[in-house]
Amino acid sequence: MTLTAAIHDPRADPEPDGWADFTARRELHAVWDYGLMRLEAWMSRNPAVLGVIRDGDRIAAAATALICRPRRARYADAPTRRTARLRPRWAEVYTPWLSGYPAVVFDPDLTGEGRRAAVREFERAVLRHVGPGLLGIAYRAVYRDMVSSMTGPLRRTWRNDPTSVLPNEWPTEDGWLAGLSKERRTSIRRYARKIDRDPTLEVREGWGRTDADPHEVAALINSHRARLGRPRTDPRTEVAGVFLAEFLRRPDVRLLTYRDADGTLLAANTLLDHPTSTVLQHWAARPPAEGGRHNLYFDCYLRCVRHLVSAGRAELTSGRGLMDVKASLGFRARELHTVAVPRPSVGRR
Repeated sequence: MTLTAAIHDPRADPEPDGWADFTARRELHAVWDYGLMRLEAWMSRNPAVLGVIRDGDRIAAAATALICRPRRARYADAPTRRTARLRPRWAEVYTPWLSGYPAVVFDPDLTGEGRRAAVREFERAVLRHVGPGLLGIAYRAVYRDMVSSMTGPLRRTWRNDPTSVLPNEWPTEDGWLAGLSKERRTSIRRYARKIDRDPTLEVREGWGRTDADPHEVAALINSHRARLGRPRTDPRTEVAGVFLAEFLRRPDVRLLTYRDADGTLLAANTLLDHPTSTVLQHWAARPPAEGGRHNLYFDCYLRCVRHLVSAGRAELTSGRGLMDVKASLGFRARELHTVAVPRPSVGRR
């Protein structure tokens, strides 16, 4: 096996040969679509690049990395063929808007030493792309069984906040509800009845929707995130309406919206369908003090679980926040790790 790696900047480079086949073979989520990666990168201050590791002509592994700078510019510099610079930068191996999943994907037949070799080839490609200003590489949201592929001398590993996972163990949504506490089960049913009977509330959900204003949805998501507070280490940029305009058109993306009688958008959720692992992705709501409604959050979860069981998916994931609330809804914690690689260890075994 001879592995080679190359970095592709979606803003400047065409889609890698065989990429569509690899994403289909590995059943990657919507955010790995190269066209969507291009839009996301153009709207970002820390644009993502795609690392493709090949065994001959066949893609054997892939990774996304955000190339980050200490300077807090709103957008990144325009892409250029001459990427190697002295300006200090580092790489966050991270999938924007899918924080509970690793940003490194291996083919199933690549195991053990093959995975380690693929990771080191990727790191050397990042070093060539960024140049001598590279400070290091951080792998975020790494599953426990992947950590050994990334560890080594000088490298540091620690456990992150876990992500939440709801395994599908029921033939109907009533089976899920029956497993909750009596108080939670009763309250969810009460909220659902109240929402269904409220003539001043419009609830609309659908896959590949084109009727919603993507800029309005983006503004609600961004204001919700700003209100909760963003960690200083979060390398992502605000969600762009231009990105959502394409994202929401996909047949594997469901948009759920709640509006009042005046048409004001009160809350929204995006759900990413997947053959096994469905993702409750964005949730954003207007606070009650600004005209929002209580308990739309739990109605959203009921609708997501309804899809989980009706479509027969294996699990529903829901990110890393509000773990106590999600535990009351039956979600379990999935362990995640970070592996930090300082510059002297990049590409070295």
